[in-house]
Amino acid sequence: MEQTTPPGPACDLAVEATGLVKTFGAQRAVDGVDLRVRRGEVFGVLGPNGAGKTTTLKMLATLLPIDGGSARLFGVDVAAEPHRVRQLVGVTGQYASVDENLTGRENLYLFGRLLGLSRADARSRADDLLERFGLTDAAHRRLSQFSGGMRRRLDLAASLISRPPLIFLDEPTTGLDPRTRGQMWDTIRDLVAQGSTILLTTQYLDEADQLADRIAVIDHGRKVAEGTPGQLKAGVGASTLELRLGDAEQMPAAADLVARVVGEAPALTPEAGGLSVPLADADRAADVLIGLRESAIPIAAASVRQPTLDEVFLALTGHPGQPGHPDQSQQQEEVA
Repeated sequence: MEQTTPPGPACDLAVEATGLVKTFGAQRAVDGVDLRVRRGEVFGVLGPNGAGKTTTLKMLATLLPIDGGSARLFGVDVAAEPHRVRQLVGVTGQYASVDENLTGRENLYLFGRLLGLSRADARSRADDLLERFGLTDAAHRRLSQFSGGMRRRLDLAASLISRPPLIFLDEPTTGLDPRTRGQMWDTIRDLVAQGSTILLTTQYLDEADQLADRIAVIDHGRKVAEGTPGQLKAGVGASTLELRLGDAEQMPAAADLVARVVGEAPALTPEAGGLSVPLADADRAADVLIGLRESAIPIAAASVRQPTLDEVFLALTGHPGQPGHPDQSQQQEEVA
């Protein structure tokens, strides 16, 4: 599928946003956010409900006016040239924008006609996208007969009618079962392999870890960190040595030994005979294992892991990153 050529000047950045601000009354839903998204990458914007993710995306997509700061897509100013910006972007929101009373093929044909395609081109584009997203067999079904995963795939297909070089995916897998989420992840990877740039907002930590080349963490409208998943995990600090003892009764002795070796008491799971040992240096894992062997404390299993993105988010924001109840700013985003 050929892609729309960005009409802006040659630019290595697909998105360049500086100091973005959006207010709803006294509430600053977005408070000075900077973003730099390179061509051909998946850039994740991670945060809980109400963090300002959707509002940021809507400003970049010209769906909300920018109250402060500036933004360019492929060098094109979002505020000054919104019509040119819309030619560069496909947007898939949190809720399907398709028509319940039409079939899958009719929905895509309608979008094609609204975007100025001829009847023949709209039909051809619709059939191409139905095949690409595995929906050919459901092409003539009404949307009332579609599963949640099929609806999300059709909505993503609709955002690609104009073959945009930049795709905004706003929480694209919300509400999907794990199998369908995996299928959507594969689709997103395919889009990148074919040359698309993806700006992905999500509240799912594993999704950001799986898909994003780089991640910005947003909380209460502000960017609190940015980097690759590995960099963010390394920023939290310690690796962790996970141990399961062969004899749970020796846990007190094992805990005392670990505390002497690493200078910090491990977290214990007595019922499972487990210890979680924080390591400022992953090489200290060998010292712990040697000490346990010399003390004749049997080990059933051992592994060293990096911090998870959940632990990163907790360290950065003071609360877990998994979804919770929408707060006031999220409700204002939805009203807006």
